[in-house]
Amino acid sequence: MPDRPAGHEPELLTIVDAAELLRAPVATLRYWRHLGTGPRSFRLGRRVLYRADDLRNWVDAQHGQVANDPGSLR
Repeated sequence: MPDRPAGHEPELLTIVDAAELLRAPVATLRYWRHLGTGPRSFRLGRRVLYRADDLRNWVDAQHGQVANDPGSLR
């Protein structure tokens, strides 16, 4: 487990929070979760949660895929 400064835990977001951050419908996040293609998530009890860092990393990775795709529009 990586060392973190004392008192600095990753921010946990609900699926609604994550959808707002990504500007996508909640149903889309549920579908991505079903397909295994969306941002990393996990269950805590009955709730699906996302770490803010995981969302940022996923967005960065998606941006990298588009930038590296020779067929993408710019």
